[in-house]
Amino acid sequence: MRYKNHRILLFMAALAALMAIGTAWGQDDYLAVGYAASLDRSDFFEPGISGMVKWLDLPVPVSTFLPYREYYVAPARPRSSLASDAVGSPVQYDITGRTPSGVNYGSGQAQSYSNYASSLSAPRNDLWIAGQANWTQYAVIPVGASLELLASVPAGGSGGLYKVIQTNSLKTDYQGMQFNPGYSSMSFLAGQTGRHMLYFVVNNMPSNVVIVDVFTQSPR
Repeated sequence: MRYKNHRILLFMAALAALMAIGTAWGQDDYLAVGYAASLDRSDFFEPGISGMVKWLDLPVPVSTFLPYREYYVAPARPRSSLASDAVGSPVQYDITGRTPSGVNYGSGQAQSYSNYASSLSAPRNDLWIAGQANWTQYAVIPVGASLELLASVPAGGSGGLYKVIQTNSLKTDYQGMQFNPGYSSMSFLAGQTGRHMLYFVVNNMPSNVVIVDVFTQSPR
């Protein structure tokens, strides 16, 4: 009987701890640095999403962002979360004299810009992240940072930008836009942590998907 009562007490204590943790996660930024607790919430999820939750919940060191440093502007001061993301309206972008050295794809493949340009035998809608010397379709940036998106829309026209944010759930957003013929520039402010997947559709033609992984930066 004493053993049975002991097991009941342990079960109730674990349940109470889980409920307390769930409340805290619902109220604050789940990627904030303050959650360096001994309990790992990924243990409470199914194996299929446990790895994603563990990955998203871990603030990352500065070195994680270094390979992508040319693609974003760091926030003025570290912030664990902002109210929301912000994408600016398209602005005409003159590519003359500003062509990149190369383009990088999310798969890790890369090629020179001249080879990329020569492959554009038919008009298509493309989306890129502009860097100081290159363009990319994937980047890792700290929360609060901003970057420049470049949309290539040969004919121009009205359309929309679609955004999917993946954490331990999915959030979708749509923003109607008017794109200029040729290249358009759009500012993107990373207002929340998670995986951001962006693409646009103009004249019933979808662009490629750009992926931006946004993390909280570990304290130095």
